[in-house]
Amino acid sequence: MNIMDFNVKKLAADAGTFLSRAVQFTEEKLGQAEKTELDAHLENLLSKAECTKLWTEKIMKQTEVLLQPNPNARIEEFVYEKLDRKAPSRMNNPELLGQYMIDAGNEFGPGTAYGNALIKCGETQKRIGTADRELIQTSAINFLTPLRNFIEGDYKTITKERKLLQNKRLDLDAAKTRLKKAKVAEARAAIWAEEVTKSEQEVRITQSEFDRQAEITRLLLEGISSTHAHHLRCLNDFVEAQMTYYAQCYQYMLDLQKQLGSFPSTFLSNNNQSSSTPVQSVSPPSVLASASASLPSVTNSIVTSGISELKSSSGSRKARVLYDYDAANSSELSLLADEVITVYSIPGMDSDWLMGERGNQKGKVPITYLELLN
Repeated sequence: MNIMDFNVKKLAADAGTFLSRAVQFTEEKLGQAEKTELDAHLENLLSKAECTKLWTEKIMKQTEVLLQPNPNARIEEFVYEKLDRKAPSRMNNPELLGQYMIDAGNEFGPGTAYGNALIKCGETQKRIGTADRELIQTSAINFLTPLRNFIEGDYKTITKERKLLQNKRLDLDAAKTRLKKAKVAEARAAIWAEEVTKSEQEVRITQSEFDRQAEITRLLLEGISSTHAHHLRCLNDFVEAQMTYYAQCYQYMLDLQKQLGSFPSTFLSNNNQSSSTPVQSVSPPSVLASASASLPSVTNSIVTSGISELKSSSGSRKARVLYDYDAANSSELSLLADEVITVYSIPGMDSDWLMGERGNQKGKVPITYLELLN
């Protein structure tokens, strides 16, 4: 027998097997043929595997959305990953915002209240952006990659073996059907007894192959419990990465708050919100209490009238410094948050400034950094 004859016979055998399975499957759907049911334990394992695959995909995809909300960026990362190339490094949203704030602060002037605050906020945003990158990298390695490996590796193997089991089951049931028909034909003396014996042997062979494939599939499916245990460890790693990220962000914002101090009421009144609207915060009660204590106790009208009176008189007042200020030149006075200084006005002075004194030191100070005391 030459190679061509062998290939032709193999193709004919494969076509015959495929046709036999198709006929068996169709007759089962029409209720015209019996179907060998899998044992309850194997069915439960199959159901557990399907459930694991479904929810692993959903969790994985939503985690990707959480870590990278921009769909275009996710597509770009996917393409570069498939091409086995490193995606170009770009600023993330917090880093980009931080850079804009720093550029704006330098444009407005680092010595101005607004410019100085913008620079400090921008630096904090860039630190948050760095922490965000670390969260994405850690989560990708410790959480997303194991989930993806299960979907693209273990579950694909399970699917392949399950399909093979289905084919073996169809072969077995098709052989049972042929044996049943042979026995009916033998009873009618339509065929020789050898045909029945041949069909019985075929059933024994297909039964053996089916049982062996069922055992292979069962062993693979029982590994799902180990997969759950592994994914649990990965989940703990993901939670720890998030905890580290949020703790870093919280600490960065606390540091920023200490640098800026509490905003004066003249700023707070410009947000176009009613005074009854609650301001939400993620700070714990102790931080809220300290932040509330640092807020000015006077209203905008009282502050405005107090400064107006001070400017119209030749007297001086005590004022509490709301947040740090670095003098831009020798004519200004550097300030430290929460210190108390003496302030007064001099003729011809800019309306946004007062003269401040601290011991023997004297210089101009911005009004927005002060809270006049009674």
